[in-house]
Amino acid sequence: MANAFQISRKMEYGTRAMVFLASLPDGMTTSFREIGRKMDIPGEFLAKILKTLAKAKLVRSTRGSHGGYALARAASTITFLDVIEALEGPISLNVCTAPDHDGCAFTSACTMYGVWRTGQERMLEVFRSTKLDRLAMRSLRHESPVLKARRKPTLEA
Repeated sequence: MANAFQISRKMEYGTRAMVFLASLPDGMTTSFREIGRKMDIPGEFLAKILKTLAKAKLVRSTRGSHGGYALARAASTITFLDVIEALEGPISLNVCTAPDHDGCAFTSACTMYGVWRTGQERMLEVFRSTKLDRLAMRSLRHESPVLKARRKPTLEA
């Protein structure tokens, strides 16, 4: 049985990818294959998600041998809501909470409207107040291929 309030795979994978990118050291990029491998996201789906996030100016891509993906701006300025809305559009718990209210003829007299509206507002507040820098997974190990190539082997005496 499906869960009524379950988030989509697109949203789950997109937020996972963004949390991964938030964990990268400043100035570092990573391949979509690395994101997919570390965050268990299918490659073809991830490529489409990253393209959508780049179009929303949340992610930037760099071509070339040391290219890849990185956040387009500081993780402290990107909210969970920014990511979700870039992938799925505006969020509404149901037709009552949609901006146009066209889906429900009872909205003005409905005794449930206040409950749905409060639930919507609280959910959005959680997503709006959650920034990627607080979700970054610092336990992930990242090593830039550029930095790796620059390191000189040390000889022990």
